[in-house]
Amino acid sequence: MTAPPQAPRGRAAAFNPDNRYARSRREDFDDGWERDDEPAPTAATEWLIDASRSVIARNQSPDVPFDRSINPYRGCEHGCIYCFARPTHAWLDLSPGLDFETRIHYKPDAARLLRAELARPGYRCAPIALGINTDAYQPGERRFGLTRSLLEVLLEHRHPVSIVTKSALIERDLDLLAELARANLVEVAISLTTRDRQLARRMEPRAAAPERRLETLRRLRHAGIPTSVLVAPVIPFLNDDELEDLLAAARAADALDAGYVLLRLPLEVAPLFEDWLNRHYPLKAERIMKRMRDCRGGANYDSRFGLRMRGEGVYADLLRARFRRAHARLGFQPSPPLDCEVFRVPDRPEQLGLF
Repeated sequence: MTAPPQAPRGRAAAFNPDNRYARSRREDFDDGWERDDEPAPTAATEWLIDASRSVIARNQSPDVPFDRSINPYRGCEHGCIYCFARPTHAWLDLSPGLDFETRIHYKPDAARLLRAELARPGYRCAPIALGINTDAYQPGERRFGLTRSLLEVLLEHRHPVSIVTKSALIERDLDLLAELARANLVEVAISLTTRDRQLARRMEPRAAAPERRLETLRRLRHAGIPTSVLVAPVIPFLNDDELEDLLAAARAADALDAGYVLLRLPLEVAPLFEDWLNRHYPLKAERIMKRMRDCRGGANYDSRFGLRMRGEGVYADLLRARFRRAHARLGFQPSPPLDCEVFRVPDRPEQLGLF
């Protein structure tokens, strides 16, 4: 039997499946020249300019608590194999596989575009979710500083913002976040998947280590920033037994609230995740996928609002009950709504020129 392909060092995906819009299809085959004892290949990150003319994306999804978001990066170097955003790389005519981890678009004009959109006459203030599709604090942020420049604009105009990240780099912006927090303009969720370092390294190869994320939670709370933990994704027979432990660890780090999301496998994510399972956990792979299909009406994924995050059936109901019980026992409480009343509309120089 041919061994599964090796992923490049520091990457989760082992190959580049054709995206769903591709006009042609490729298929790997074994020509006999590959050796099992050869070292894993490498794959460097390529940064590409995204020339978007707007930066705020809108949605009408009834199962998410925001209607607008900003993603300063498209693709993510963290390389989480389970990332539900991988299929968005098909819109760039790139693969949701290795391309998603290594060919990353960044928006150098993000702050300027945000200021212009906030100044539009019809703009109505509501919390902006920052870095929802791909992490706003992925490694490239050290180089480009786009997220910090966006926070500077939001602080200047007193605009509320929520952030989800699994990166300790957010601590760099504690000064801005603390000032936003004093005006009830920010909340941060730290994504925590496992406390098993080996599993985390395989599943999220370039994200912060689990204990480092917990330390980030502590430092954010020490700075007075409302902080929660998001246990995501929960994967049957891989990390689901850690649910209560992860919630307890987050509460010990002074997280105020918590949430969870069941593994999502939309479009090209499913074959990538199955390949990853067969490489790292071959004895569990079939069992994990069977349980996931039990939660998704027999399919790999169910995109219906209200079910895509939680699933349905006996296992999903049990997971929901476990979370609710632990959430109540540990004393988690939601933070108050962010303040939208103090928003300051940016100046509109093009209008001032008329007077």
